[in-house]
Amino acid sequence: MSDLFMARAIQLSIENVRSGRGGPFGTVIVQGGGIIAEGVNQVTLTNDPTAHAEMLAIRQACQKLGLFELKGCELYTSCEPCPMCLGAIYWARLARVYFGSFAADASKNGFDDSLIYGEMTQPLSRRKIPMTQMMRQEALAAFHVWQEKSDKTRY
Repeated sequence: MSDLFMARAIQLSIENVRSGRGGPFGTVIVQGGGIIAEGVNQVTLTNDPTAHAEMLAIRQACQKLGLFELKGCELYTSCEPCPMCLGAIYWARLARVYFGSFAADASKNGFDDSLIYGEMTQPLSRRKIPMTQMMRQEALAAFHVWQEKSDKTRY
């Protein structure tokens, strides 16, 4: 059965390129043996750098289920997830991820995430985009309010 889901993710990626609407990435999310969400890359279509196939499928699945977690769901994607999508996958708590091509394959075709992977291991002072920490004590106030909130939804 999983071959069918991966085949659908790949089909979505090919159709997306042929339609001229976005890049070569497609994703499906599966729950209980059926597809509950699909996504294709829409970065250039929507002028949204976060509109990756995985991100859109996760958003759609969460909205459909009315949950912010996708425990028990599986994600099938045509290519190994980028750092942003990988973060979203972990935050959504998906049970498993299947992917087609490797990140290195994407890199060879103009979708190179190596800068981001490298930046994540750099100290703030050595990153390509300057990052300056400031007003920590003031910012910690939000965490203090969070800790005191009795009716919070933990995630």
